[in-house]
Amino acid sequence: MPPKIPDINKVRKLIPPLSGELHKGQAGRVGVVGGSEDYTGAPFFSGLASMKMGADLCHIFCEPGAGTVIKSYAPDLIVHPYMRTKDKLEKEKMDAGSIVERISGVLSRLHVLVVGPGLSRDEAMQDTAKALIMKAREQNMAVVIDADGLFLVQNHPETVKDYTKAVLTPNVVEFKRLCERMKVDDSKEKDTVAQQLSQALGGVTIVQKGAVDIISNGKQVLKCETEGGLRRVGGQGDILSGTIATFLAWGKAYEDGVWKHGNEVDKDDVALYATWGACSIVRDTSRRAFQKHRRAMLTHDMLTELGASYEQFAAGKTFG
Repeated sequence: MPPKIPDINKVRKLIPPLSGELHKGQAGRVGVVGGSEDYTGAPFFSGLASMKMGADLCHIFCEPGAGTVIKSYAPDLIVHPYMRTKDKLEKEKMDAGSIVERISGVLSRLHVLVVGPGLSRDEAMQDTAKALIMKAREQNMAVVIDADGLFLVQNHPETVKDYTKAVLTPNVVEFKRLCERMKVDDSKEKDTVAQQLSQALGGVTIVQKGAVDIISNGKQVLKCETEGGLRRVGGQGDILSGTIATFLAWGKAYEDGVWKHGNEVDKDDVALYATWGACSIVRDTSRRAFQKHRRAMLTHDMLTELGASYEQFAAGKTFG
């Protein structure tokens, strides 16, 4: 199936109105599982991007060594330093199950869970993240998986298999490894490989990031070729995961009828359209930041431009 570009006006239907009738939390409550002692920027970028896009609340579940640092970055984020590495679990004589239960108490109040930014590949951190994905599945919650979360899926594909509310956002290397794990031949026509990988994983939404983003839920294939920036720095994928999370939170509110609308978007298309919308906005955000800063561009500059890209998208204007 050749990839297509959806009607932007249809995707815009997922965006909630700015209305005095909505109360805090209805426009999105996002959780980010990640953040280790060595990687504090990734969950910050993901979480703050979700809020810059319009999510009302964002909770970060991280390791204590990351908690204080992330709190100093932005008071807008609600930080829970509950995660533990394997050595700290042993040192503090803690049980991993108790950590999962503690986080699950907050999980029930969220709409979307992002798993992976700054998570690390520590065994205990990975196991906790896996258990939290399963908890999210029990609650029928949308899950966005990126970075070290994709390493988890590579080793344990059953964690997301057949869960159509999961969105995976692999880069070139991560995509190749997932294809190898699921025995998908990635040497075939690029437009079809994401669809095959989605099908192998039971219909999860795959975002194959690249010069053109290819998005598939196994049935449909979309492409996002909005112009992006030419600078590549760490953290841009985290901006995308947070932006997707907000769109998915809006998608849930759309399905739940939080505001009046005409049900133009089928529930089976919500994740696909939400992901395409997020990719379009983030690519344009990168373009804007690059135009201003060129080689000096940092990921933080994208946070500043995210609002302008969103406003253009929300107005139904095509990106330049």
